[in-house]
Amino acid sequence: MVRLMRRTGWIAVVIFLAACSPKKKLPDVSNIPMPLTLQRFDRDFFAMDTMHVSHGLDSLQKKYPVFIKDYLYNILAVYPQPDSVLKDVLLFRRTYAPMDSAVQQQFSNVKKYTEQIATAFRYFHYYFPKYNLPHNIITYIGPIEGIGSALTSSGLAIGLQAYLGHQFPAYHTQYISEVYPDYETRRFEPEYITVNCMRNILSDYYPEKKAGRPLIEQMIESGKRMYVLDACLPNVADSIKTGYTQSQLSGCYAHEKNIWSFFIQNNLLYETEPAQIVPYVNDGPGTPELGPAAPGNIGLFTGWQIVKQWMKKHPGTSLEQLLETPSKQIFDEAKYQP
Repeated sequence: MVRLMRRTGWIAVVIFLAACSPKKKLPDVSNIPMPLTLQRFDRDFFAMDTMHVSHGLDSLQKKYPVFIKDYLYNILAVYPQPDSVLKDVLLFRRTYAPMDSAVQQQFSNVKKYTEQIATAFRYFHYYFPKYNLPHNIITYIGPIEGIGSALTSSGLAIGLQAYLGHQFPAYHTQYISEVYPDYETRRFEPEYITVNCMRNILSDYYPEKKAGRPLIEQMIESGKRMYVLDACLPNVADSIKTGYTQSQLSGCYAHEKNIWSFFIQNNLLYETEPAQIVPYVNDGPGTPELGPAAPGNIGLFTGWQIVKQWMKKHPGTSLEQLLETPSKQIFDEAKYQP
């Protein structure tokens, strides 16, 4: 059982440290074909005549033969009986009519986001050519407490209810605040759409391999994924990719040595007890042991820096090879010294 004997001070200084994360020359992916079909299921669903819901669902079944099942039974979680489906669909339509109005206003045109996703897909295809990327993007409106994006057999599904801006009133009801605390709802912004979609793609290609591993390996596993996201989203701010605020990310760079010293001095690197590890590798409001301004999931930052250091020493390594390299080997060879 680890006892946290030393608390490392943290000063929240906002410094823009572009030099800390130099970008290497990007590959030219402009000639990679990436045809994406956009389907606005959200519009079709809310355009149904509520006096003829059964007929409307039949029409949706013809247009979305696979996704309609995912939507009804997985996203809305309706009971698969005809009477229950009609009742639950009508209730959801009435309850979420204001949400639909907000979505149609905010996302009257989603071309910007489909183009961002297409570009990210091109990079992903460049690095992982054997992976079959989806060719459909399906937008929908789901429960606020539901997921914001999912990889389905019909394509990449995006729940637009999760991207209406952190000040959207529905995100701040008592119930939703209990489901999604402030540190999560602040990310309910449109700029997180592409990042969340790419996280789903990466998780499908490379499922998480952290369970039961010591903290240092879990951090490096997170760092591998961050390195890949960075390569596929080179024009997206690092604060969006990490989920930190810009102030938190700048503070991480400013105090990188202190963060590493904290893990060393508290003998945490080889800790396997979940209760001792979770605060550093799971999302959260912060890392109190490092001070009030430190972000949650701070192990992501450290793991990312270790992976970057290792990749500098192995410049010919592909991203596929990076993911295949054991985390312990990366740690041993990186000789990380912030």
